[in-house]
Amino acid sequence: MRELMHMSGPKDLDPSSRRVMIGEELRHARERADLTQQALGELLFVSGSYVGQMEAGTRRILPDMAVRLDEILKAGGFFVRHCTKANQSKHPEYFAEAAEAEALATGIRQYGAMLIPGLLQTSDYARAVFLDYQPTAPDQAIEELLASRMSRTRLLDHPTKPQLWAVLDEAVLRRPVGSASVMAENLQHIANLVRTRRIIAQVIPFAAGGHASPHGSLKLMYFDDAPPLAFIEAPVTGLLLDDPAAVNRLELSYDLLRASALTPRKSLALISSVAEDYAHGDHETRT
Repeated sequence: MRELMHMSGPKDLDPSSRRVMIGEELRHARERADLTQQALGELLFVSGSYVGQMEAGTRRILPDMAVRLDEILKAGGFFVRHCTKANQSKHPEYFAEAAEAEALATGIRQYGAMLIPGLLQTSDYARAVFLDYQPTAPDQAIEELLASRMSRTRLLDHPTKPQLWAVLDEAVLRRPVGSASVMAENLQHIANLVRTRRIIAQVIPFAAGGHASPHGSLKLMYFDDAPPLAFIEAPVTGLLLDDPAAVNRLELSYDLLRASALTPRKSLALISSVAEDYAHGDHETRT
């Protein structure tokens, strides 16, 4: 087993980069053992697609699985040694794997039910969200959360990847978070991303009534070299799904949400209009 970390100083690699490089080593080791992804998955009691996601770096190699990989692939402790550092994250544990997969995704489809999705949040909006959720947290804790959130938004600095399609419930626009100026700034930010063709955004209006996902947020992530993942988030918990049947069902939910939404052009007009209302103090919370 060639030593992966000799390719670059380990201290210089962030956890997601480590996982990608370890995933490459996993693929080489599996192929040397003449095992398919499905065959290795059966030995690990996971699906072949899960193995593919570990090889692509979109899924973590958990400690017990690292032990099994070293045994099955006769890797001499390579995976146990390197996976601990690779699994370190600045994100909350329940969200870490999803955030790391998000950073590698080439396409993201997201539904926001009550709040602007994290990738589209401005700094002031994100700070208000964290303060609402943790009103007694010390400043340092809030600033650490904020730094982590803002580092994720830099994914959109790339001109084309990931391709982001966001569907927002109208409640996201109408629910004041922080202040009117904070809302105006964030909605204008989203409108600018749409106008520059960096993202696609649609709004499900209140008039649409019930729809396919009324209770929570949904994120679908797509990759060039791994099967898609779905992430469902709730306060202090989240569920990352790779089962093809479950992901397919959530893809259908997302398609139904898009079908319930205004067209992108009408959605942009609504987002811009609500932003202007906030900017001029004309916004009223609907009941």
